[in-house]
Amino acid sequence: MARLPVSVPDLVRRYGPHLNRAPAGGWAPAGEPDRVVPTHCCFCGQQCGIQLKVRRGKVVGFEPWEDFPFNRGKLCPKGVKRYLQDEHPDRLRAPLERRDGDFFAEVSWDAALDRTAREIRRIQDRHGADAVALLTGASLTNERAYLMGKFARVALRTPHIDYNGRLCMVSAAAASKRMLGIDRAANPWSDIPRAEVVLVVGANVAECAPITTDYLWQARENGARIIVLDPRLTPIARTVDLFIPVKPGGDIGVLNGMLHVMIGRGWIDRRFIADHTTGWDEVVEAVKPYTPEHGGAIAGVPPALIVRAAELWGPAKTSFLLHARGLEHHAKGVDNCMAAINLVLASGRIGREGCGYAMITGQGNGQGGREQGQKCDQLPGARDIENPDHRRHIAGLWGVPEASLPGKGLSAVPLVEAIHEGRIKGLLLLCFNPVVSLPDGNFVREALERLEFFAVIDFFLSETARYADLVLPGALMEEDEGTTTNVEGRVIHHRKVVDPPPGAREDWRIVCDLAARLGAGDKFAYRSPAEIFDELRAASRGGVADYYGITWDRIDREHGVAWPCPTLDHPGTPRLYEGARFHFPDGRARFQPVTWRPAAEPTDAEYPVVLTTGRVVAHYLSGTQTRRIGALVDQAPQPVCEMHPKLAATLGVADGDVVRIESRRGAITVRAQVVRTIRPDTVFVAYHWPGDRSANTLTVRAIDPVSHIPEFKVCAVRVTKVERPVDALAALPPEAGGLR
Repeated sequence: MARLPVSVPDLVRRYGPHLNRAPAGGWAPAGEPDRVVPTHCCFCGQQCGIQLKVRRGKVVGFEPWEDFPFNRGKLCPKGVKRYLQDEHPDRLRAPLERRDGDFFAEVSWDAALDRTAREIRRIQDRHGADAVALLTGASLTNERAYLMGKFARVALRTPHIDYNGRLCMVSAAAASKRMLGIDRAANPWSDIPRAEVVLVVGANVAECAPITTDYLWQARENGARIIVLDPRLTPIARTVDLFIPVKPGGDIGVLNGMLHVMIGRGWIDRRFIADHTTGWDEVVEAVKPYTPEHGGAIAGVPPALIVRAAELWGPAKTSFLLHARGLEHHAKGVDNCMAAINLVLASGRIGREGCGYAMITGQGNGQGGREQGQKCDQLPGARDIENPDHRRHIAGLWGVPEASLPGKGLSAVPLVEAIHEGRIKGLLLLCFNPVVSLPDGNFVREALERLEFFAVIDFFLSETARYADLVLPGALMEEDEGTTTNVEGRVIHHRKVVDPPPGAREDWRIVCDLAARLGAGDKFAYRSPAEIFDELRAASRGGVADYYGITWDRIDREHGVAWPCPTLDHPGTPRLYEGARFHFPDGRARFQPVTWRPAAEPTDAEYPVVLTTGRVVAHYLSGTQTRRIGALVDQAPQPVCEMHPKLAATLGVADGDVVRIESRRGAITVRAQVVRTIRPDTVFVAYHWPGDRSANTLTVRAIDPVSHIPEFKVCAVRVTKVERPVDALAALPPEAGGLR
């Protein structure tokens, strides 16, 4: 039967999340389930246990999984409603090929894969192997992340592969590797309630990692004192002992200031420092200028708050430091994280019960996704792609000459810049929505329009996929099988719950079929994700992130296994650095001196307000999934601009008014939400929405020189009231996010 082409606007109507939402009751048939399958939530790095109900091959609901130790049955709003996307009518069910500019037509799988391989070969024959790039996601299973790294280097032969974890955890990773030797949370979450003091820096825990809130409440019930640094009085900050409303980008002022006070009052562990660290003298010199007055001026807070934080943290017997994107999303994100680790090492409180340090992983497999080789500078097992021994190990396993492996490629933001400049001409993208999630959104859109060929694998038509030449329908997490690694470093098993809908395919099958068409089929002859995992185990063996001793059977029996786990009889490593031995040849941690520097784009008379961005509890990343779940859309239908009453009065803005927020890169129009829970010099907009409400239209492409993470948390804007708003959603009432 002939298929008629449909236009991009028609596809928006058919697949657009803001126009076609799942009803709160779901799409699935009613009745008792045929079976209940224990698995894990697909959202955020906590990877909570959940049981999905299945009836007649469809996911129809969920039950708590109280036996899984991380969350014990507790779920956030996203976890409760996640199953509603499974039978959503927006699901892609056939490959789509762009025709005549603005039209897509459904095509066969063979035609789509043949064309993709043909276009890749054409571009590489004409412009070289590195004219094609691959962008992937940190929400992929470990198996798919491993597969994509191998596909890039063996089938495409390109150095240019990176992933959207570049927007999340890489600053924390770089700091931990430099100072502690391993990129992973040092402690299991069960250590948090055992701490006397918990310091939370740049982490809106209640909305971005809700189940972690329970661990903080347990600590509080046990008598812990809790300190929060954040520009906003977030929900968790309203219940703590000390809240420090730090100016975006000013965290080093507080952290170095605390260490300055601790040194002066003797609240440091000199024996631990002497026996287990190097570089302490340089840090002492570096923090000498950071008196509470100087640190307070940098952070925009009273000096007394810094002193009080040091008084709580310094003399404690046990402590735990947690941080997230508020500390990391900066052009000095690595320095920020190193300043935090300096505090932990100076106290000597790491590597034992109730004494720890952890970054709160944001994406679904933000931990495992950065260990399996899909980063531009990394091979599986968290190996270095420029280390000859590491290259030989992986090349031998893959059965290719070491010299054939490409070197280090471009990270995500420079990669898009290379597309914009015409140096990269072809792109394959898997589960990444850069049009919404990368900074300077207009620049990103211009870049995608310049590609000679662009193919996307995804399960919904994302805003980015609308720029593609071919869209290949992939699978949801519960439609495939594999592992992820949660925020603690616990490797867990996502069971296959249902089959993909007719016309869609598991991502690994798509990639293996494409590899065969590119002449590398013998290297991708996998019959299941289990086979990929077994190869991943061998690839990681002897590496920093050693999974060799982990099997799916062990994971199921033990409710997950923490890496490193080098042998089958090894118990796993829930707590790193026990015995105060760090992952360097001499076993010593490395202090790093840190000095503050201004943001890449400071405010001025033309753009006098700081914009910072983040999440809301109802949505996940670019919203491709959660903006299709009716109950979550009802909870947060549109972004708002949070501003303090003092700033609102200066601007003549009342709560609910429409405002235009403008940076040097673009402008968006949203409603104002006047609140007392934000600094008067700062506004906040969540980044989950596309188009004229996309916060990343405003953000700056400045990146950290080490981690290449973008500076999402600071850019200069001006805010003005819109007197007569005209908008496609103007008919919606204000409570639904409309503009009238």
